[in-house]
Amino acid sequence: MIKEVLREKELEVLASQSSKNGMPYCGDDYFFMNTNEYFLCVLADGLGSGKFAYESSSAITDEVKNYHHESVETLMSLCNNTQVNKRGAAVSILKIYYDTKEFVYSSVGNIRFFLYNPDSDKLVYPLPVTGYLSGRKQKYHTQRFKYESNAKFILHSDGVSLQGAKSLLNTRFSLERNAQLILDGNTIQSDDSTFIIGSLLS
Repeated sequence: MIKEVLREKELEVLASQSSKNGMPYCGDDYFFMNTNEYFLCVLADGLGSGKFAYESSSAITDEVKNYHHESVETLMSLCNNTQVNKRGAAVSILKIYYDTKEFVYSSVGNIRFFLYNPDSDKLVYPLPVTGYLSGRKQKYHTQRFKYESNAKFILHSDGVSLQGAKSLLNTRFSLERNAQLILDGNTIQSDDSTFIIGSLLS
């Protein structure tokens, strides 16, 4: 189900989310925002499902809302601290800096990220780091990627089955059309599922 659409002069972003078997609590949570300097997005997948998974993931998105001005590395550490005495969560954070045309990305767990650069026809797919945020001290792997005009990206939890990310992102379809294609391929809701798809407009 499409939950949110953001349209700004710099980019368009669409988010879709569904809970496992229509349960009242979704164990995934996300947050994104745009400023004149950057776009920030976080996706958290709480371990398991139901209320306790939701509490884990929502604690992470709340932390990112409060400290969105911090670096991606700092945000990952702050998010990890929220998981003490909670179930834990897989987390991905990306920040897009418009002045340098750069993505900064860090992730722990089974969330996937794809960035397609149309001019070079290249798909960037950072290898995921195994594990999850649990409150225990750990190291984070932060990566930086240049993006081209009209680049597209998608971030999704493991409840989403996505085949052929490059062929999806290199189409001229609208974000709504791309989102519907993903939803059409994910009709069985046996897990919480969230995806965020975006297009850079310059």
